[in-house]
Amino acid sequence: MKKNEEEYSIIVNHVNKTFKIYMDKANSLKEKVLFWKRNRKEIREVLRDINLTIHKGEAVALIGVNGSGKSTLLKLMTKIIYPNSGTIETNGKLTSLLELGAGFHPDFSGRENIYFNASIFGLTKKQIDERLDQIIEFSELGSYIDNPVRTYSSGMYMRLAFAVAINVDAEILLVDEILAVGDQHFQEKCIAKMKELKSQGKTMVFVTHSMNTVKEFCTRAVWLCNGKIKMDGTPDEVIEEYLKETL
Repeated sequence: MKKNEEEYSIIVNHVNKTFKIYMDKANSLKEKVLFWKRNRKEIREVLRDINLTIHKGEAVALIGVNGSGKSTLLKLMTKIIYPNSGTIETNGKLTSLLELGAGFHPDFSGRENIYFNASIFGLTKKQIDERLDQIIEFSELGSYIDNPVRTYSSGMYMRLAFAVAINVDAEILLVDEILAVGDQHFQEKCIAKMKELKSQGKTMVFVTHSMNTVKEFCTRAVWLCNGKIKMDGTPDEVIEEYLKETL
């Protein structure tokens, strides 16, 4: 990082990402011999020369139509996947909510999964013990907390995952459309909690299709289109241009 690195949470520098898409891929040796033409593959460019600096304390929304590269960029930031070229630097402890139930074991209870999930984020058993009650209380799962998570609905998964993620003392929170799951009451509770975290100087980056949420919550919006940043600015300015093109 360059000087004044303490001002930055995430720096994305000339990032490119491609995926190999196989067409009718042969799965066995016999199929490879008999149907050799099946192994055709296509190189799909998902992100092209992405440059983005996110400052500490910013709440940034990544917007764009499906397939524009938003979720891929978020996964690169959390280092679930890596770019083909370019670099991503993060400055601070990071937590993410990218997929429902990621890190949960379906056969263990919600309570047990709190310990598993929170330990992935770096908490000790003692720290988890101290926060267990408030995690369960925030999740509103009640007696369901001792049921196997495979019996949970998608809304219950979201409640548990969010309750854990906001209690691990992270400085950067990455969220991918997870707030679209669940009832209105809990969505509003999550937004209120995220506003509280933002007021504490936490950095947040999230993917959403809710323009109202972007306007209400974010300090900045980044519009991705065909794998490139088309516009980066205030939520009102970016949303106005985005809606002109997509509606």
